[in-house]
Amino acid sequence: MQNIFLAGSSRGVGREVAKLLLENEPPSVNLTVLLRNPTYAVELEALGAKVVFGDALNAAELEAAIAKAGDVDIVITTMGGLPSDRGERADCEGNKNLIDLAVKAGVQKFILVSSIGSGNSVVALAPQVLATLGAILKEKEKAEQHLVASGLTYTIIRPGGLKSEPATGNAVLTEDPTISGIIHRADVAKLVCKCVNSEKTNHKVFSAIDRNMLFKPVEFETFNF
Repeated sequence: MQNIFLAGSSRGVGREVAKLLLENEPPSVNLTVLLRNPTYAVELEALGAKVVFGDALNAAELEAAIAKAGDVDIVITTMGGLPSDRGERADCEGNKNLIDLAVKAGVQKFILVSSIGSGNSVVALAPQVLATLGAILKEKEKAEQHLVASGLTYTIIRPGGLKSEPATGNAVLTEDPTISGIIHRADVAKLVCKCVNSEKTNHKVFSAIDRNMLFKPVEFETFNF
């Protein structure tokens, strides 16, 4: 079975990814999740995950946590902060630490969940959105650049505006950086899990949106797994 290390599973997309990876009985993967807060440990352990503790902003703590996971095949990270957060952010420094340790560990694939508005997809967002999220998106862009330059086999997924509602099944990936819209977190998680074993997604950067919730009705090319 694949050994997967997941960072960012306490909430949001990361929690949905953990649920999907462990939904089979018995699970088809060995999943280790990184937590800072023990509050979420019981639920994740009940799903079948192995929980390790550490702060991704502390490289030594993170290295110790990864060591407890054993030989990691795939790393998935959905780590990110909130607009109200101050100081160092996991969006950049936490993910950069994780990328560096993944290189050191010889990880086979690294999946980074970023955001539309990062990198060349900045053109997809309205100026008022960029005014609010610009600082966060710059941090995410730095993490993306670090991953691309790392030499790891990578997939970068940039979701659009996120909602915590049931999956619609209408979510798609596109390499078109100009597309923007809404997507449910559960649908992002499904796309992430499809990328785990898809070689076609290697060394690719995608935007992730729900085809029925575009901000502007435009034609674009979707990615076929």
